[in-house]
Amino acid sequence: MKPISFLRAGASAALFLFVCGLAAARDAAPLPSPVKDPARVTLAGDWQIKVTYRGKEETFDIAPPETVHVVDEEYSTLDPFNANGQFWHRATVIKPLAADECSVENSLVPGTLVASLTPGGEPLSPNVDYILDEVNANIGWKEGGKIGPETPVYLSYDYIPMRIDSVVYAEHKMKLVPGAPHAVTPTPPALSEGETRLANVFVSSATQGRLTDENLYPILDDGALRIPQKAVARKLLPKTWEKLHSGEPLKILAWGDSVTEAGYTSEENRWQSVFVRRLRERFPNSNIELVSRGWGGRTSMDFLAAAPGSEHNFQEKVLDERPDLVVSEFVNDSSWSVEQLEAVYPRLKKDFDAIGAEWIIVGPHYIRPNWMGLTSQKNIDDDPRPYTAYILRFGEENNVPVAETQVLYGRLWRQGIPYQTLMENNINHPNPYGLSLFGDALMALFGKE
Repeated sequence: MKPISFLRAGASAALFLFVCGLAAARDAAPLPSPVKDPARVTLAGDWQIKVTYRGKEETFDIAPPETVHVVDEEYSTLDPFNANGQFWHRATVIKPLAADECSVENSLVPGTLVASLTPGGEPLSPNVDYILDEVNANIGWKEGGKIGPETPVYLSYDYIPMRIDSVVYAEHKMKLVPGAPHAVTPTPPALSEGETRLANVFVSSATQGRLTDENLYPILDDGALRIPQKAVARKLLPKTWEKLHSGEPLKILAWGDSVTEAGYTSEENRWQSVFVRRLRERFPNSNIELVSRGWGGRTSMDFLAAAPGSEHNFQEKVLDERPDLVVSEFVNDSSWSVEQLEAVYPRLKKDFDAIGAEWIIVGPHYIRPNWMGLTSQKNIDDDPRPYTAYILRFGEENNVPVAETQVLYGRLWRQGIPYQTLMENNINHPNPYGLSLFGDALMALFGKE
């Protein structure tokens, strides 16, 4: 499986910044934060924060991000460096910075890597014996140098993992609980019984020399679902609704990209499995068959263009399955212009109508910030992507329900979670918790009762 690539459709951060201005704007006012008595967290020094809560005030020292020193790490072989490869995997990824099929960006400390043929041996020459992509922690041998396809290499270097610390409250006192460093998916420290998390402090290689407001994540949201749960499926998905109640066989086809293919996680953690499991709990008489059609690194247009007889031909692998309900997840489609969307989505609606299938569009989760035109993981309630504005309008005009996953991702900062820490590939592959948010958004369409 390939990681999702917005680059296939020619998108870039600059394109996002341009086309976002073309999208229909949603209300940009921050949504209410339901924690009634949030702590106030401010900077008190380069590496200090001040927390005020319930009339008490404490100052805490925050440790700078840890620099890990690696000496003579053995690599039995290196891949050749492919300058034309996808940026996340042009060669061998340095081991601690390997994410799911990708690498962690900007965690290798520039200028620290030394390669040699023996432990502690004479340093090899960069750009002569090997090529190093420091930003993406990729290293590969160069033709004509001292490293060959089967040459063992020893690497010494420094890297900076991420960390999430928490300020917690218990027994009328506040205390700082350090988190465990992790290169890809750091998590806040677990709470002990009786503790309340007041704030998280996120540090990474981007934390240069001192803390800023970008590092501070006071808990403003209790994590409850913040999208309507009005059972719109009763009206917009009447065939599905009836079969869920009657026990007639209901065939659901999950259709999407690598987040649907989801070979990086277990079957039970995939968003479509979470959704069907929750449907069965919500509708105990239901008789559901789940079919998944995912294609990593691709868009819905790629399915439409796939040749007859191929593994991902739209007619054969989607329409000919004769599903009762199609649930489509294409975060890759969010790289498109509105004109591209208008050329595809009405056609999909027509094709699904022709086979009597109902349709849910899954709103796109948040991905690497610069791919969305974002400069922060905070204050991001409103998804800036024109794709999101388009599918909301399309759904409303065509009676196609949209599961608003993007709303739940846009609120993660209010829960103290930098959303990119949920990405197992450091780009766009959500971990099990991130995938469970898809289930939350989908089940909201079916109401609480």
